[in-house]
Amino acid sequence: MAGATTAQRGNPGSARKGKGSGSPKPPKPPRSSGPSGGSGPQGPGVQRLVRRLRHRGPVLLTLLAAVLLTGGGSWVLYGSSWLRVEKVTTSGTRVLTPEQVLAAAAVPVGAPLVSVDTDEIAGRVRSRLPRVDSVDVVRAWPHGIGLKVTERKPVLLIKKDAKFVEVDASGVRFDTAAKAPAGVPVLELSAAQSPSGRRFDEERLLHEAVGVAGDLPEAVAKETVQVKVGSYDSVVLELTRGRTVVWGSGEQGEAKGRALSALLKAAPKADHFDVSVPTAPAVSGS
Repeated sequence: MAGATTAQRGNPGSARKGKGSGSPKPPKPPRSSGPSGGSGPQGPGVQRLVRRLRHRGPVLLTLLAAVLLTGGGSWVLYGSSWLRVEKVTTSGTRVLTPEQVLAAAAVPVGAPLVSVDTDEIAGRVRSRLPRVDSVDVVRAWPHGIGLKVTERKPVLLIKKDAKFVEVDASGVRFDTAAKAPAGVPVLELSAAQSPSGRRFDEERLLHEAVGVAGDLPEAVAKETVQVKVGSYDSVVLELTRGRTVVWGSGEQGEAKGRALSALLKAAPKADHFDVSVPTAPAVSGS
């Protein structure tokens, strides 16, 4: 009897195995209550929202910064007094005065510099001052507007009563002067009896004369007093000191100009030149 008792004490788990039970199971962990501290179906949804916010946080911050910067930039450009027109300058004037250009431009001083319509200003200058061929309007940050003007240059004058109409190389009549500008020849049209008068009217002949005057080298143009047009192919130049030049038609103008320049240098005392055929120029009266 004592041996049996000792055997039972040496294997205490045998009695529990006999009842069909194994080793004790670990306790189940408690269900997570989530960030809200509660449990149930709302837990996982809240966690997903947190994860999304955490993932998109930098994007939202970037968007917020962009909105703030845009709003602040707009205020600086349009609402503040930092970037407004305070000074308007001009350059390039020769006959016109800077005051005339400024008055024609009518730049809105005090307006936000970014809102100034440069194309509109340029259009006002050209329409109010026909002598202006082109004008560049630029913003000079932080407070300025610059007007760079290019004036038309007369290459020919048309006498009208006691005044002279100035015509540029494009045939544009842009101004009237009481006194003929120095170094600009006067047009004389005598094509009324020309057989080609029906085909080439005065306006066409005017453009031919303008083309001839525009092709003259600068040194020759300064010595040209008059451009006489009898017909399309009969153009004669009157130079200083009573010299004459048979030019012919308006074709090959640059070649004729070069030939005339060479003749004037080679025969400075001559009084009659013929460059109607520029490859075979002629001179007489020397």
